[in-house]
Amino acid sequence: MIRIVIVDDHAMVRSGLKMLLSSKGEIEVVAEGADGDEGIRAAMEHHPDVVLMDLSMPQGKDGITAASELKKLLPDVAVLMLSMHDDSEYLFRAIEAGASGYVLKSAPHEELLNAIRTVASGAAYLYPSATRQLMNRYVAGAKKDASDAFDSLSEREREVLSLAAKGYGNKEIAELLFISVKTVESHKSNVMEKLGLKTRPELIQYAMKKGLLQFD
Repeated sequence: MIRIVIVDDHAMVRSGLKMLLSSKGEIEVVAEGADGDEGIRAAMEHHPDVVLMDLSMPQGKDGITAASELKKLLPDVAVLMLSMHDDSEYLFRAIEAGASGYVLKSAPHEELLNAIRTVASGAAYLYPSATRQLMNRYVAGAKKDASDAFDSLSEREREVLSLAAKGYGNKEIAELLFISVKTVESHKSNVMEKLGLKTRPELIQYAMKKGLLQFD
């Protein structure tokens, strides 16, 4: 039996959800809440398996704030966010708050039930198009991280990176830049660490992507 607390600021929505979920022999609605504060209190009292939390509640705590606080108090309780917003920003905020799942209010009943079963089992649930949104966010973040890493290199480190990628040895780089071999080794080590590179081929490939292999 999956024990659930329903949190939504609309009484009719809570009533409809309770009727739907209670009609399934596998789910028991143990309490309700009209805002985030009531939801937290109900969860603290009943220790449910899942808290079905409305994202947008104008009175008291909103769903995201309540989810964040609830996960600190009861980390083992799964929070399934119920929202009308098919918007990546709300989705990411819910995930960052600790929600185990995010389902749209417009979703078919069977999808909601599947989402509840999924988060109750300890897994995560996202509505279908959310996966693509997460992938796009990840790719954009990865590109930004790579750009930020290169921007963190000093001018001297960039010079060492370029020369090393072109095949110059430490002694040759030292002579070209009028620095010691030990300093070159230090710069190369810093470059590899900052860029997350492990091998020379990775360094060359990175330099090519950045357009640093322009031979005189």
